[in-house]
Amino acid sequence: MPLAALFFALIFDAGAQETLHPLALKAARLFDAEAGVMRSDRVVIVADEKITAIQNANEPLPANAKLIDLGDATLLPGLIDAHSHLLLHPYNEASWNDQVLKESLALRTVRAVVHAEKTLLAGFTTLRDLGTEGGDYADVGIREAINQGLIIGPRLQVATRAIVITGGYGPAGFDPRWEAPQGAEVADGVEGVRKAVRRQIGHGADWIKVYADYRHGGVNAPTFTVEELRAAVDEAAATAHSVVAHASTSEGIRRAVSAGIKSIEHGSEVNDEVLQLLAKNGVAFCPTLAAREAIASYAPASERAAQQQRVQAQKEMFQRALKHGVNIVCGSDVGVFKHGDNAWEIELMVEYGMSPTQALQAATLRAAQLLGWQDRLGAIAPNKFADVIAVQGNPLADIKRLREVVLVMKGGKIFLNEPR
Repeated sequence: MPLAALFFALIFDAGAQETLHPLALKAARLFDAEAGVMRSDRVVIVADEKITAIQNANEPLPANAKLIDLGDATLLPGLIDAHSHLLLHPYNEASWNDQVLKESLALRTVRAVVHAEKTLLAGFTTLRDLGTEGGDYADVGIREAINQGLIIGPRLQVATRAIVITGGYGPAGFDPRWEAPQGAEVADGVEGVRKAVRRQIGHGADWIKVYADYRHGGVNAPTFTVEELRAAVDEAAATAHSVVAHASTSEGIRRAVSAGIKSIEHGSEVNDEVLQLLAKNGVAFCPTLAAREAIASYAPASERAAQQQRVQAQKEMFQRALKHGVNIVCGSDVGVFKHGDNAWEIELMVEYGMSPTQALQAATLRAAQLLGWQDRLGAIAPNKFADVIAVQGNPLADIKRLREVVLVMKGGKIFLNEPR
């Protein structure tokens, strides 16, 4: 390799700026996710891809360290969205049916690459992508392209196709003589579920997603039996994988928790008894508040009142989940709304009753625990990956400051540095 090309390869990698010397990140505040407090006058020392130390601002820097002084900003662990869909785009641009049936996989994958970059530059350094919605295993390729430095994006855990019962998903509503291609993998019975889990893990899934209930004809009803769900959990566990469930009804959630599923998504119709069951079992819960708000905003005038009632029901459910001590994790269902606006979910958590500290922990520490990456992500601490962002001002005083991102670092590489 020519010398100039070698130098360029050392300095730049998939749009990231990299240095051969240690970096020192200084800001007015640092959010300590583990303690749930804001620290002042701290400096974060980064070498290679890891955080090596956190020191007081008045201590001397390590030899050869390059100082990045961010002024009146706050350093935070890279944010995590535990429910995303990179292959979807907002439903007011194209309906879900049209995206699944009419948009080519090539187009959808290119969109997803753009979405991944927008997400990272918005300060979300990690995503759990929960289903390609008709995009087969494209999420595995996107994950690998990011890992290899071919494209810019967050760390990814992916769920590939999701698993549904016959007649329990979509696109639907067509002449029954024709079988429309489904946006997920159909499996029935214990052996059918086991086979689907094996296939998806074999093709690179990090998580297995099941639809424990689904709405058709205005009725939201449970789908898989407890035995089928237990088969999914058992089969996934054989290769150290976990299962996540789309579930909104109390019975769908109860079956999922009884089967040993690790996280529940949505939960819009759950009662207090099942919320208590979630809390007792320590099951993570992603309420996807922003998706419900977005869907309501897209509704035509004739449906707006009904959609607003659903928003209010989701808000009341969230407040009951807080009251019962459920382990709430940031998961927005982004894709239903615009990629890069993931912080909307954190804002709504605060608007609906969480403290800003709790909401930030839901998008950092608790999300990392759900993903099994708490040893490497979720807090600014020595020996963790240097996934660090900075936002202008103090997000504990105004959570909307999360939109004012001035620094994005992932694995010690700087993808955005725009101090204001």
